[in-house]
Amino acid sequence: MQIATSLSALNALSPLDGRYAAKADSLRPYLSEAGFMAHRVEVEIAWLIGLSDAGLPELSAFSADARRRLRALVQNFSEADAARIKAIERTTNHDVKAVEYWLKEQVADDAELSQAAEFIHFACTSEDINNTSHALMLGRARSLVVVPVLETVIARLRELAHQHARQPLLSRTHGQPATPSTMGKEFANVVARLDGALAAIRAVQPLAKMNGATGNYNAHLSAYPEIDWPVFAGSVLGDLGLTQNPYSIQIEPHDWMAALFDAIARANTILLDLNRDIWGYIALGYFKQRLKDGEVGSSTMPHKVNPIDFENSEGNLGLANAMLRHLSEKLPVSRWQRDLTDSTVLRNLGVALGYSLVAYDACLRGLAKLEINAAAIDADIDACWEILAEPVQTVMRRYGLPQPYEQLKALTRGKGITQDALREFIGGLDMPADAKSRLLTMTPRSYIGLAADLAQAI
Repeated sequence: MQIATSLSALNALSPLDGRYAAKADSLRPYLSEAGFMAHRVEVEIAWLIGLSDAGLPELSAFSADARRRLRALVQNFSEADAARIKAIERTTNHDVKAVEYWLKEQVADDAELSQAAEFIHFACTSEDINNTSHALMLGRARSLVVVPVLETVIARLRELAHQHARQPLLSRTHGQPATPSTMGKEFANVVARLDGALAAIRAVQPLAKMNGATGNYNAHLSAYPEIDWPVFAGSVLGDLGLTQNPYSIQIEPHDWMAALFDAIARANTILLDLNRDIWGYIALGYFKQRLKDGEVGSSTMPHKVNPIDFENSEGNLGLANAMLRHLSEKLPVSRWQRDLTDSTVLRNLGVALGYSLVAYDACLRGLAKLEINAAAIDADIDACWEILAEPVQTVMRRYGLPQPYEQLKALTRGKGITQDALREFIGGLDMPADAKSRLLTMTPRSYIGLAADLAQAI
């Protein structure tokens, strides 16, 4: 094969830029390299405008036209602008310095702004710009991309919980027949878990710092000792919608990022659990999958309709969580006042969240194809009268009958029991007539407790 000279979906190393590119597109404005550059420009300009409002003798407050022009650099930032910054970086070999030089190019022909050019990146270390950009990028990706997709997944699962609230289901604990539930209640369990996970994702507060090379405003004070720099930096960050972290080394310690990645990984783990359970229910015949014209399930077995969407989702959730957990473990660790190991790792934020999006999309596709096979589910539970040993021995306990557990164990453990045999056993019990009647009318399908009500209530 000849070596490719330009990137395409077919020669991309990552499937996020190849096979699954369209599924990750919504993250590109926030977590691509061009997106990172755009956010750096936004932060640099916010800092510059803040300085112009600080009353510095050497920097007058910008006019309305100057502010509009600066903000237009953010609003109109394009891939061509990113390419120009990249070209500058080939000379500087420093990505943040390249952004600074690009900004100086943009204001060079403006009489007012060109005079303020040396206040671009004033007293900042690169990490002041980077960590603030990352806070904006991740906050926006979370709110505008990840959370809405998870909400869609939860909404679909809630629909299934309500739709199948009263469909009896033979539960399996340790893989063995157990006290029945309903299919809707099983979906409701997942909804409740994901609601909690989503609340944890939303609750993480992005933090940022703009306090200089080692977190102490050294350069700031050397130039303007009269300014309360922590208050000023907090104000600039507040205008960007961020919360200030007042204590840091050169880097913001990334603890909030770790909390966010852990929270997303927890939601992913819940979905991975769901994928495996549905896969199993499809294998049992509890669900059928709607057919798609032209689709092939196997290259050699024409009958196959494989649960590929749930398998795809499971696999990509595993990749996502491997990345998310590495990020959460690595990013809060930095040697002394900083090392550069966080910088290269942070370039993979889009990879971690991208695999999550691919997985959410696959799960939604799979859920949309599901058709319940009530006949198969009912046949399974109808053949399992031994599960009624639990209510019988429990009622026997209430009325003080001797050795209730042991009697039912001898009657049912490790062997099936027929409806007639169970009825015969119940008929011989010395208990009130109404209690005996209730047990005699009970069936495996009716023994579902509050499952249907709980499913409807979610």
